Amino acid sequence: MTTSHDDLARRLRDAYAAGAVPPLRDGLDPLDIAGAYAVQTINTRHWQGEGRTIVGRKAGLTARAVQLQLGVDQPDFGVLFDDMRIADGGTLSADQCLQPKAEAEIAFVLGADLPDPETTPEAVAAAVASVHTAIEIVDSRIADWKISFADTVADNGSSAFFVLADGGLPLAGLDLYSAGMVMEVNGEIASLGAGAAALGHPLNAAAWLARTLAGRGEPLKAGDILLTGALGPMVALNPGDHVRAIVGGIGECRFTYAKD
Repeated sequence: MTTSHDDLARRLRDAYAAGAVPPLRDGLDPLDIAGAYAVQTINTRHWQGEGRTIVGRKAGLTARAVQLQLGVDQPDFGVLFDDMRIADGGTLSADQCLQPKAEAEIAFVLGADLPDPETTPEAVAAAVASVHTAIEIVDSRIADWKISFADTVADNGSSAFFVLADGGLPLAGLDLYSAGMVMEVNGEIASLGAGAAALGHPLNAAAWLARTLAGRGEPLKAGDILLTGALGPMVALNPGDHVRAIVGGIGECRFTYAKD
């Protein structure tokens, strides 16, 4: 008997406290896109009912190499809640994570709604209020990160926390395509990349996100934070790590992954 979406959603919620669980093969085929988003939505509604507030969305799997690894030809998305945000320069306690990894990104804060299912990168550009360097702390409730596409989608895009640089810039005049990224851990270079890693351009990733959510009847709104995808390899975290991300021409942000 196939496990229900409700039971899978409960299993993922319980994993936050009880520990990572095996892949969700008993209820989701690895490429079951509709089923995976159904599980994600169940948990999103549950957490909203618990008082958490949605403040934006994240795009994931924006690098072609990662898509090929999971056997898919599209990105995925997850929900950003208010309590997932860590202050720039702040601290994340190790007891809040299971198997976290950090990745540096370019983020947008919207100044206008994006309700059109045919949203273009140009339309996103017109709606962007500010551009920020960001760090996403991804985490998986699936043991040993043995994820399929369906596993990571159901698990809210393997999301956990994020840091947004305090100082945002207007989009005009910024070269997001070739902007270089350096992520340091304890002062040592741990990841390198560029803006083009996010679906060829961060605005492409944001436009995909806007089209997808508008098509689902959940359009992006003014004030939303958009994480547009990793610019370089993600890096596993160890308690005590100090992480800093720098994106050329945009700025930097940092946090500490503290011991319990």
